[in-house]
Amino acid sequence: ENLKSRAGARGIRMASDMVPNHMAIDSQWVIEHPDWFVSLPHQPFPHGSFDGSDLSDDPRVGIFLENGYYSKTDASVVFRRHDRATGEDLFIYHGNDGTSIPWNDTAQLDYLKPEVREAVMQTILQVARQFPIIRFDAAMTLAKRHIHRLWFPAPGEGGDIPSRAGRGLTAEEFDALMPSEFWREVVARVGEEVPDTLLLAEAFWMMEGFFVRTLGMHRVYNSAFMNMLRDEKNAEYRQTLKNTLEFDHEILGRFVNFMNNPDEETAAQQFGKGDKYFGVATLLATLPGLPMLGHGQIEGYEEKYGMEYPRAYWNETPDAGFIAHHKRAIFPLLHRRHVFAGSQNFTLYDFWNGEGYVNEDVFAYSNRAGNERALVVFNNSPRAVSGWIKTSVGFAQKSGDGDKTMVQRELGAALGISGGAKSWTIFRENTLDAEFLRPAPELVEKGLFVELGPYGHQVFLDWREVSDESGLYARLAEMLDGQSVPRVERALKEMLLAPIHAPFRAVCDAGLWARLLSVEIEQSEKAGLAPSSNPSTSESDGLEEGASPAPAIPPLDEFEARFAKFLRAAKRFLKVEADETVILRQTRHNVEIALESGLETPERVLLLAYAAVSEIGALCGEAGAHEQSARWLDKWLLGEMLGETLKALGSDENCVETLKIWLLHLKTTPDPTPFAFLTQILADDDARRILGINTFERVIYFRGEGWDALREMLELGAAFEDVELPLEILDEAARASEFRVVKWMENSRQTVKAVSTP
Repeated sequence: ENLKSRAGARGIRMASDMVPNHMAIDSQWVIEHPDWFVSLPHQPFPHGSFDGSDLSDDPRVGIFLENGYYSKTDASVVFRRHDRATGEDLFIYHGNDGTSIPWNDTAQLDYLKPEVREAVMQTILQVARQFPIIRFDAAMTLAKRHIHRLWFPAPGEGGDIPSRAGRGLTAEEFDALMPSEFWREVVARVGEEVPDTLLLAEAFWMMEGFFVRTLGMHRVYNSAFMNMLRDEKNAEYRQTLKNTLEFDHEILGRFVNFMNNPDEETAAQQFGKGDKYFGVATLLATLPGLPMLGHGQIEGYEEKYGMEYPRAYWNETPDAGFIAHHKRAIFPLLHRRHVFAGSQNFTLYDFWNGEGYVNEDVFAYSNRAGNERALVVFNNSPRAVSGWIKTSVGFAQKSGDGDKTMVQRELGAALGISGGAKSWTIFRENTLDAEFLRPAPELVEKGLFVELGPYGHQVFLDWREVSDESGLYARLAEMLDGQSVPRVERALKEMLLAPIHAPFRAVCDAGLWARLLSVEIEQSEKAGLAPSSNPSTSESDGLEEGASPAPAIPPLDEFEARFAKFLRAAKRFLKVEADETVILRQTRHNVEIALESGLETPERVLLLAYAAVSEIGALCGEAGAHEQSARWLDKWLLGEMLGETLKALGSDENCVETLKIWLLHLKTTPDPTPFAFLTQILADDDARRILGINTFERVIYFRGEGWDALREMLELGAAFEDVELPLEILDEAARASEFRVVKWMENSRQTVKAVSTP
């Protein structure tokens, strides 16, 4: 109860594993109700002997296994129960599913007896009152057909359990003793007496559909998923899906899919660790129903996990690369199970190749939840494939009166694409984390063309449709030629900003900056950068033999020439008539100050970057020029290009944020009070990130290390701009604040009052 309460508070429901087919050989029922078990009054085989150790701790009864169990010479089908009061022996059958040797630590219950069925039923109800989920072990052995087959075989059919052939029953005799399915009664009784209990059945032997369709079980293990996909029986598994959709799509939501379990080899052994594994794992994460991950599956363990093993015997360690790929490709899908778990909108498609037939090796399906839509494609074969996804397989659609009609669904309709003449569809591929751009009319009229390598798989998410009245998306699509980009909107922005990006990239070329700063070329090469070419000598390859190359341009002059080109491009982009000569002259002056500052290279690099961008906002006028420059760092994506150069030349990770803070706060408020300046800084998102602003128990804190870093960068910027900032007062207020933001602000206000008092 304690564990259930704590788990429930965290959204976790506890489950119980129950074995209703048999009991332990020394269980209470064996002692007190021996007539509840399948048994004989004599040994079924004359040569058996049961005179070994007594396994019972109850003085009323002795329990003896057949001696061959200990010598490993025989797997007996029964054990001896000796009643010490009467001297009577009863030979009770071990549990057995007919596929292997008996389970020698179990006693088989006799389900032909109503009192046995009711006793098990009451036990199930008792467990249900304690656990909201019950998993039934080997549930398929209690289907009527298998109780009949295993323990009371029809005359002439032999028997799967040795010695049972002579004790069979006709179908009529059997039905008279067990008129209805036990599991059907369990589902009904639990629904009436302990509602909201989830019943989960382990049902192999291809009985999954029977358990959910006929018996009404809430969930059932789907062994066909593991076996057929492992063996690449793709047409058979697609047919299984199609049959289910033709009967009732809701059944798909009741399957528990898995790639291994304790009775099978591990997932790594069965599917490997390559594309096939991750393709099947993608289906596991995205098909309706419930995905079940095996012990050690994500870690890539290969030792079979058997319940009889007290510990692992192989010295295995988690496969870091395997885990990392799960985090990249599978975990994001599991976080979106709300999109995939339901079956109402699940749509399975035929994959038509270019030769006019359906490729049964490819699984293609879509699903959606509200406005969230997904399309999954997996090629479960060692051959590359290509083809179109457009029309679904047939599925049953129920009418209000319960009648069913077979219908099909088109890809565009399933994904909610209108297909307007000037609309485009954007969608993201999960593993690549990259987006594609496709014309919406094509998706509606022709479908989606897909190419997949051996065991290739793709999951397309985040579908959205955009209008293209301006024709910009069409221009971008022509440039991309079907290829993906990290983000379509970002690529569209870069396309529009291309006229200013090229000249600005030349301005912040790392090789040029290395020469400006007199940094050794080897240092920039170690950073992964080659020194920039000198425009004055770049055409030397075309000189005649013996001709002298043009003299090298000093790096500062080269910087000025490139910066002038950028300013002209920015003017055209902005469509303004500003005089760039003033900006150019001031920028060169600032650059010279930065280069001659005598500071260490990281600080000079940062000042050089500030000098390069601080005046460009004046293209729109002198007023607010620095704030405009800060906006363009983000809006024009200039900050990202600067960041690459700054980090390559030794600046820290906050270098671009530092530039924006300087631009916004160094010269905007003349002689600010400590409180006013702190309020201004705390309203800046970049400054808040550096300060590490956080909330704990409704109190807002900052990190002391964050303030130290911010103070140092503000001191450097203030010295460069020759402005006065109240940093000493703010530092004193911070030290006395216990890292509480409100107290820091109060301290800064009180400090001003104390200073201003005569």
